[in-house]
Amino acid sequence: MIIEKNIKTARFIRRPNRFQAYVELEGEELMVHVPNTGRCKEILTPGTEVILREELNPSRKTLYDLIAAYKGDKLINIDSQIPNKVVEEALKNGRVKDLSNYTGIKREKTFGNSRFDFKLMDEVSHAEYFLEVKGVTLEEFGITKFPDAPTERGTKHLLELIEVKKTGKGAGVLFLIQMENVKVFKPNDKMDKLFADSLILAKSKGVDIMAYDCLLGENFITLNNKIEILL
Repeated sequence: MIIEKNIKTARFIRRPNRFQAYVELEGEELMVHVPNTGRCKEILTPGTEVILREELNPSRKTLYDLIAAYKGDKLINIDSQIPNKVVEEALKNGRVKDLSNYTGIKREKTFGNSRFDFKLMDEVSHAEYFLEVKGVTLEEFGITKFPDAPTERGTKHLLELIEVKKTGKGAGVLFLIQMENVKVFKPNDKMDKLFADSLILAKSKGVDIMAYDCLLGENFITLNNKIEILL
């Protein structure tokens, strides 16, 4: 997908809370919005080159969203709204090979007590499939992990996907790694052991576990290759 809005580069200064950061843009310090509640401490370090997306909304307190940053020479998208958009585009284009037979695509559908990112339909067999998407920004030496902060909600989704499978419907979780050139994906058991254990349990119960990296630049991002998963 192409980011149609105006893009600028800046230097990261500090992040006083989850939603705000200060950057230096064209010699001026200004506050920007951070569309990611994760910690991103290994990415957002003082002096890091960051990517801003202009948001021309007069009701906003900030003119820009901080959507990506360079970690060394690796560009990492941190916009938490991006993964669902990228995956939806990939589903429509048949890029998620394991799910290419599901041509009916609906966003934000509920099952039980959870709202999942996608409900898919095989329009020939009428089989249904519930898909949850998780964005991944944590990387070290080519190893990517999720989550970067404890996630009760993420664990709840995994347990609900198991319940989906019990009804005979398809169920899966897709980890979208918001960067290029990575080696493997694994759950971050040191950060959230309950989530990691729930992911292993979900796989044992037939829930599909998928991971894909992305091709990206400062003004585009798209689903790329399937990545090996270590559980």
